[in-house]
Amino acid sequence: MTTPSAQGLAQPSAKAAPVAPALPRTPSLRLDGRRALVTGAGRGLGLACAAALAEAGAEVWLAARSAGEVQAAAAALRARGDRAHALVLDVTDTAAVERVIGQVTAAHGPFQVLVNNAGTNRPRPFEDVTEDDVDTLLGLNTKAAFFVARMVARGLKAAGLPGSIVQMSSQMGHVGGAGRSIYCASKHALEGMSKALALELGPHGVRVNTVCPTFIDTPMTHDWLAAPAFRQQVLGQIALGRVGQVEDVMGAVLFLAGDAAALVTGSALMVDGGWTAS
Repeated sequence: MTTPSAQGLAQPSAKAAPVAPALPRTPSLRLDGRRALVTGAGRGLGLACAAALAEAGAEVWLAARSAGEVQAAAAALRARGDRAHALVLDVTDTAAVERVIGQVTAAHGPFQVLVNNAGTNRPRPFEDVTEDDVDTLLGLNTKAAFFVARMVARGLKAAGLPGSIVQMSSQMGHVGGAGRSIYCASKHALEGMSKALALELGPHGVRVNTVCPTFIDTPMTHDWLAAPAFRQQVLGQIALGRVGQVEDVMGAVLFLAGDAAALVTGSALMVDGGWTAS
């Protein structure tokens, strides 16, 4: 019997050392070096959004009609070590919007982040809705948001800079609500507007999205939510079983404002505890 030579046997090949994969890096939530504008920023959700952006490193301009509130809010952020400025501005005054935002843009550069938060509600049966109710809700929730966004977008386009426009919508921009006919109309309109703006501004690197909260405990909603029957009705619609806090919205706004949402535009981020899931 012949024994095969060593030369005739297949030799085990040396295994190549595994190559470590190149790991992707999570986009930062920081906003250092960026300028941000938040409307309706004297209290409630607006102040919370301004605080979130400032804490992430943005230089924030807080806009509101009430001089005392917005100046105190900006001062509180500065006391924390943030860069914050107060703008006394009625966003329903289109001429004032163009003048004030134009002046800040000319002096400091365009706003790279906008949180269009100013809004209001007057819940009542639609038979009782007045013409003033219609004009007020559509004028602030929809018309004012349009002209503020337009001024910010103009500044970004002129400077050739990308940016993020975050519109504060509502779960009521996606469903109906008894006693909220005009509020729903204003927020549904804001949703449609935001999708259209996303298409127009996308080629310029400007993203447009909405944040859609459920009932958030703020000065505007506190009295409604304090009524036991109403609160129970609200909780019955929220899968997570609680009303929202301003902190629940802060993270959503911060995400959409920065690079972590670089491919997100024309979208609605629901912060509704599951209200619209059913």
